Amino acid sequence: MTARELALRVVRDVFPSPQSRNPERTAQASFDYHARREDFSHRDRAFAAELAYGAIKMRRALDWYLEPFLGERVTEGVTREILRLAVYELVYTRADEHATVFEFVNLAKRYAHRGLANLVNAVLRSFLRKRPAEPQRESFGTEEEFFATRYSLPTWLVRQWREVFGNELERICAAVDDPPQPALVVNSLKASPQEVSTRLRSTGVQTRRSPFVDEVLLVERSASLPANGEGEWWMQSESSAMAVDVLGPQPGEIVLDVCSGRGNKALQIGARLAREGTMTCIERDERKVRMLARRLEEAEVIAGIVTGDATDDVLSREQRFDRVLIDAPCSGVGVVGRHPEARWKKQGSDGERLALTQRALLAAMSRHLYPGGALVYAVCSTDPRETVEVIDSFLASDNFERGLIPVAYESLLTEKGDVLVPPGIEGRDGFYIARIERRG
Repeated sequence: MTARELALRVVRDVFPSPQSRNPERTAQASFDYHARREDFSHRDRAFAAELAYGAIKMRRALDWYLEPFLGERVTEGVTREILRLAVYELVYTRADEHATVFEFVNLAKRYAHRGLANLVNAVLRSFLRKRPAEPQRESFGTEEEFFATRYSLPTWLVRQWREVFGNELERICAAVDDPPQPALVVNSLKASPQEVSTRLRSTGVQTRRSPFVDEVLLVERSASLPANGEGEWWMQSESSAMAVDVLGPQPGEIVLDVCSGRGNKALQIGARLAREGTMTCIERDERKVRMLARRLEEAEVIAGIVTGDATDDVLSREQRFDRVLIDAPCSGVGVVGRHPEARWKKQGSDGERLALTQRALLAAMSRHLYPGGALVYAVCSTDPRETVEVIDSFLASDNFERGLIPVAYESLLTEKGDVLVPPGIEGRDGFYIARIERRG
C-alpha cells in the first residue's frame, strides 16, 4: 500500500458511501487502523496523514476548485475522493506534479475502472494547465460564503463565529486550518515542569511554558511524543487545562469533578490537591470509568469514582464540596481544528439540543456546593447557546454570582467576565470557562 492509497482509505472510512459495509470511523481511528497493518516509513506515514487529514479539512475548498473541471460528470464516490486528494496535494503541498497525476490515475484504475481513470487524468491535467487562483471575495454573494469556501468550513459555523468574535472572524477561520498546538500537563506529584522540560530536551523535544497554566508545557509541533509519560505527564490541550486553573483547587479541599471522561482534568485536580483533601469523579460511560481508574492509579492520584448520569444527581443529598468542575458535554465547535472531520459531522442545531443537558447538570450539581464555594462550568464550544446563555439563565434563578478570574486571563475575558478562548488562535482550542460562586 502506498501513502496515497492509505490516505484514500482514511477518507473513504470517514465519508463512506451509502452502499459501503465498512463502519464509519474518525480520521484518527481510521488512520491508526490502516497504518498499523503496513510497514510505512516515518516519512510516508507523515505524508499520508497530511494528505488524508488535509483533504478532509479542506473538502469544501477542494470541491470549489474541482467544479469548473467536473460539472456534473462525477458526483460522489471513490473517483471524487481521488480527485479531492490529488487537488489537495497539488494546491496545498510542494507536489511533484507529474508524480501526483501519475499516482492518482493509477489509484483510479485500481479502485474504479479505466474510463474513470481517464477522467481523473483529464481533470488533473486541465487543472494544471489553468492553475486556478484561490477563491476571491468578488466571486461570492456574502463574506460568510467566501470565508466558508476559502477556509473550507460550514457556512453556519462561520456565521456563528462572526456573531461571537466580530472582526476576528477571518483570523479564526484561517487558524483552525493550521495544526493545533500540542501541549502536555505535568503531574506535580511526580515531577516539576522544569524537570520534564529538561528530560524532553535531552531527547530532542523542545517545550516552553504556557503563559496561563503553570503545569502546562507547550510542545514544538514537529515533536514525536508517546501518548503519556507514565503518569508523570499527559497530553492535554492548553485550553482544556485552563478550566482547572480557573477552578484553583487547593490542598485540603473537597473537590467534585463532573463528567470526568478519561480523566485529564481529574488528574490535574488531583496533582493540585497534593495528596491533601479529597476528590470525587462522576462519569457515566463504564469504558471511560475503567480508563479513568487506571490513569488515576498510574498518576498516584486518589479519588472516588461514581458511575452514573450526573443529571440524575447521583450523589447523596447531604454531600457538599468546596469546588465543583463541570466539564459538560457540548457540540465541540471549539475543536474543529483538532479533528479533521469535525466541521462536517456537526450540525448547527447541536448547541440548542445540548444546552438542555448542560442546564440540567448545573441545576443538579450546584446543589452540592458549600456556601462561598466555587463552581467552574467549561465547554469546548463557543456557541452562545451553550456558553453565556446557559450561565446567565442559571444565575437569574439561583443564589450564585460570577466569581473572580485569575489576572492572567484578562486578555481572554468577555464583557461579563467569563473566559472565552477563540478557536485556532495561537494553536488553541476554542473554549468557554465560567466561574460562579455560591453566596453565603
